[in-house]
Amino acid sequence: MSQNINNVEQEYKDEGQILKPSTTDHPLYGKIVEACKTVYDPEIPVNIYDLGLIYTVEISDKNDARILMSLTAPGCPVAGEMPGWVSDAVKPVEGLNSVHVEIVWEPQWGMEMMSDEARLELGFM
Repeated sequence: MSQNINNVEQEYKDEGQILKPSTTDHPLYGKIVEACKTVYDPEIPVNIYDLGLIYTVEISDKNDARILMSLTAPGCPVAGEMPGWVSDAVKPVEGLNSVHVEIVWEPQWGMEMMSDEARLELGFM
């Protein structure tokens, strides 16, 4: 698992975007999202998908997944472990060939990235 974001930033800033959109029309997309929802930030009782930490789920025609995610803060105590947790959760998805998880810091995570479900769970709604 790589934590290098330089290529990602350069590749998509040229198109006016920081990150590439997810491959939402791929048949495995929903299963990968559901797998991501089984991973929780140990300090917050909400899954990382609803927290807004999963930025991009890109799936190739060969069913290789590339997941770009962030953390609530760069000093997160599980920064080194979280990509592995995501990878371990997603690998068993039937039909998936491989998974590669990267941590990115742009855009910086903010509370506005949380789903309504996460806001409700945390008492922000």
